Amino acid sequence: MPKTKTPPSKPKAPSKNPKPAKAAKTPPGVLRIATFNANSIRVRMPILLGWLKKEKPDVLAVQETKVQDSEFPKEPIEQAGWNVVFHGQKGYNGVAFISQKPLEKVDRGFYKQAEEQARFITGEYAGVRLFNTYIPQGHAIDSEKYQYKLKYLADLRKYFEKNAPNDQPSLWMGDMNVARTEIDLNNPKGNKEHPCFHIDARNAFEETLNEKWTDLFREKVKEGGHYTFWDMRFPGAFERNAGWRIDLILGTPPMAGRLKDIWIDTKPRGMEKPSDHTFLVAEFST
Repeated sequence: MPKTKTPPSKPKAPSKNPKPAKAAKTPPGVLRIATFNANSIRVRMPILLGWLKKEKPDVLAVQETKVQDSEFPKEPIEQAGWNVVFHGQKGYNGVAFISQKPLEKVDRGFYKQAEEQARFITGEYAGVRLFNTYIPQGHAIDSEKYQYKLKYLADLRKYFEKNAPNDQPSLWMGDMNVARTEIDLNNPKGNKEHPCFHIDARNAFEETLNEKWTDLFREKVKEGGHYTFWDMRFPGAFERNAGWRIDLILGTPPMAGRLKDIWIDTKPRGMEKPSDHTFLVAEFST
């Protein structure tokens, strides 16, 4: 999640969902995919289980679970009728997929190193390859962590070139920790040196897209003011809609062509003990 350095200069009215609330049951012939940075899955379990019960996605990608695999709270998820796979570490990072049916061809991490940070998991569902990432935040542009962020994005591009051909139905989703353009955050002028909006991070992310990945939200919603993250360190940030759009669902050409609808569900951010992020949901024809 970005740690916003400066307060927003011109707060806007609270965000409204681009689309109204959806029915709990996914319509026939529709694949519903969602992503959510939980900022500790154990703390957010009531919100998570309630949202799953109401919205019934086919697959939910979760980031920043903040729990090692041996302590992952899979029991309440499985008891509620869901399947779950995860890749975590103690106290930091962590990614997971929660799905109606078991994912196939699950793979964890792409560096394949023992000390690799738990930021990447992939699997296949209904013939669609799913990639779930928690991109490094970067800390500050003069830090080693920022250089790691740029390297991570460059290495992801190489990985996708080999593992996500343009003609393969694939979705890449998660907390990207990059606001792509000025309309993707409330205060672009005050955050030019922020590691989640700095030009080098933005260029690295665009290079990773590499004419392969389409930002699906922007296929349906062109105007600004729609965000997925509101910094907890600034009281009233959510109420004033002083946010960032950094949680994305991206698709290869086949999935971009199948996109039916996509929306941000802002309601969970206003609940008791929320994550600083909220849910992004997309529907595709099957």
